[in-house]
Amino acid sequence: MTDEWTKSEMRDLQRLLRRLLRGPCEFSTGDGGTLHLADLPGAFPPALIARIERRGLLVKGAGRLAATGATAAFLRRALLPEDAFAGQHRIEIDVSVEYEGQRQSARRNLAESPLSLLARLKDRTGQDFFPQEAREAGERLLSDFHRAQLRPRVTAIWEPRLSSRGKGQAGGQSELADSAIAARQRFSRAVEAMGPELSGVAVDVCCFEKGLETVERERQWPARSAKLMLRTALLALARHYAPPAPQRRTSHHWGTEGYRPPLSQP
Repeated sequence: MTDEWTKSEMRDLQRLLRRLLRGPCEFSTGDGGTLHLADLPGAFPPALIARIERRGLLVKGAGRLAATGATAAFLRRALLPEDAFAGQHRIEIDVSVEYEGQRQSARRNLAESPLSLLARLKDRTGQDFFPQEAREAGERLLSDFHRAQLRPRVTAIWEPRLSSRGKGQAGGQSELADSAIAARQRFSRAVEAMGPELSGVAVDVCCFEKGLETVERERQWPARSAKLMLRTALLALARHYAPPAPQRRTSHHWGTEGYRPPLSQP
């Protein structure tokens, strides 16, 4: 029942469970044992996490949190009265997520991020404005962004956030550092492949989940220009991830019909 949670706890609970329905999320421990998720702002008290876990609404593993089979049902039952209007604008599908070797069912809201909404945009002929390979490239860029635990800084430098576990422990600092560094290297190569003129809009939309209108307003671009720039960036990124096969060179000669090259004599 929802009356066992305060309004503040319910807001945190709602944000956390919605994020976990998108897939497992890594966390780190801060002062007082508070939990900080890799891609969700704010801190969560350990007592709240323990209550949610006892209710069977999440699974807490080695440095990661994940949804359970009861998570989506709880949100539909307990939070729908407070979120009926937003529910009219959801595009939900059933998905299967893997956590520690086990598959779990969950619900995913396709309207949750600007990247998910790209599949709905059409061109004048009714075809997808963002081809499948472009959308997959954006998802792959986002995946590396999350795996690297990148954090924006004032100097526009991204840096992986490392776990505080001791060296040699399962999922400890050494293992996490290698994983974060590898993801950061992939992310950097992807940004370089798009180039400085295009990478900014791709990172804004795919990684920071800004809407196209927000990007246009922040960059003072003309209306509907962001989707053109983003499409160009993601197609360039798709070619980086899957380079086209090199074309075989064919030899050509010029001559009239029936022409035969003379044989060289010894």
